[in-house]
Amino acid sequence: MGCCSSSILAETHPEKDHKKTHQQHPLNPTGSIVLDPATGIPSFCEFSFPDLKTATNNFSPDNIVSESGEKAPNLVYKGRLQNRRWIAVKKFTKMAWPDPKQFAEEAWGVGKLRHKKLANLIGYCCDGDERLLVAEYMPNDTLAKHLFHFDMSLMLRYQSLNFSLLSFFTGENQTIEWAMRLRVALYIAEALDYCSSEGRPLYHDLNAYRVLFDEDGDPRLSCFGLMKNSRDGKSYSTNLAYTPPEYLRNGRVTPESVIYSFGTVLLDLLSGKHIPPSHAIDMIMGKNITLLMDSHLEGNFSTEEATVVVGLASQCLQYEPRERPSTKDLVTTLAPLQTKPDVPSYVMLGISKHEEAPATPQRPLSPMGEACSRMDLTAIHQIMVMTHYKDDEGTNELSFQEWTQQMRDMLESRKRGDFAFRDKDFKTAIDCYSQFIDVGTMVSPTVFARRSLCFLLCDQPDAALRDAMQAQCVYPDWPTAFYMQSVALAKLDMHNDAADMLNEAAALEEKKQRGGKGS
Repeated sequence: MGCCSSSILAETHPEKDHKKTHQQHPLNPTGSIVLDPATGIPSFCEFSFPDLKTATNNFSPDNIVSESGEKAPNLVYKGRLQNRRWIAVKKFTKMAWPDPKQFAEEAWGVGKLRHKKLANLIGYCCDGDERLLVAEYMPNDTLAKHLFHFDMSLMLRYQSLNFSLLSFFTGENQTIEWAMRLRVALYIAEALDYCSSEGRPLYHDLNAYRVLFDEDGDPRLSCFGLMKNSRDGKSYSTNLAYTPPEYLRNGRVTPESVIYSFGTVLLDLLSGKHIPPSHAIDMIMGKNITLLMDSHLEGNFSTEEATVVVGLASQCLQYEPRERPSTKDLVTTLAPLQTKPDVPSYVMLGISKHEEAPATPQRPLSPMGEACSRMDLTAIHQIMVMTHYKDDEGTNELSFQEWTQQMRDMLESRKRGDFAFRDKDFKTAIDCYSQFIDVGTMVSPTVFARRSLCFLLCDQPDAALRDAMQAQCVYPDWPTAFYMQSVALAKLDMHNDAADMLNEAAALEEKKQRGGKGS
């Protein structure tokens, strides 16, 4: 339960049999949140099949979000966990990954990655012959849908269309402006560069369907492409006209193959159509850049910037893999082209920011819970002063020999911190409590909670969240630790997560009042 298990999940690795894999990745209790304090992203864990079945309404066809609908070999569903978090669930075909250990290890490798330009993998499921991946849900569709404006039902009927007829399916909807296209290119390049730096340079079948838009309209690279669709399956499912030439020769994906595929995405961004590279190269060689550009832009783009992007696409699409640029080269080329860094992505996409009202508490709240739900830091301070250290009882058992001069000095630091805390001198309290914590001989959840509040009152919510999580690690079922995480998350504008944490704290408090385990 809660956040302190994230470090365990981040450092463990599946053992040699699948039973040990289950032990290494505890099943995720869907009513709780396990957040990485540095990123705010849920830590990687194993989900149970019944939980995912419930989340997706028994894998209802209405929940399918795969662009190809039910015709896709591995379907992606939208789902919602009991804690109200939306997820994307990729359900593999039967026996796509017959070895559960191999699937778990592959999923674990991808699950270690954490980046704001990725739609991150937050879990997996191995249950019998069921194999599923669970990722962050991106609510604002794919680059393909925004860029091509096509009616998917018509496209499915006419899958053998040649390039010249593709424009028939291009609607007159609002197009993506040029500056946003440059942002998409940079963000995906940064995501690929991050994956490469973390030892995961291979991305299978990179295309416009793999680029997703989050609640803020920011582009993210789907984590699903970091794993093949099956153990022995193809890495490319698109038309052979878009496939790297070396893959056609030997059937292997290399880091250079990913660069080639990135070049095809650049062509999509330039043209607004899914142009086969051979057609584009002919235009580039003939210096017909104007013909290549998307007519929906109506000339609203910089010719100089377009020339740079066309040149980069041409380099990516070189026949010889060694002549293609690296991921770092992609970032270096695209970063200077960003002309609207302060304009939110949802504004440039022409969409409304995707927001949900925070969840209302599901249980009656104590005075501490009420204060946290209102984010009333003054009331929280008053409650902590009155509560003093009664919740620390039993967290430290010290022998007579441990009462050294160092211990006395440490307790004196805590005492000075308490006086400063009482007198609302929060910066001094932080310094004194830090001296107490840094010695490390004695661990106090209350000190972490008090310093967390001090950080909040000094407008340092990141540090406050870390301390609240440390308090939970010391005392795993302490409601105050969860309450303080709730306030810190709210200060970080993570309102749904804050509401979930508030409910979890209330549940622990209710359990404590009933005299249950953990009280």
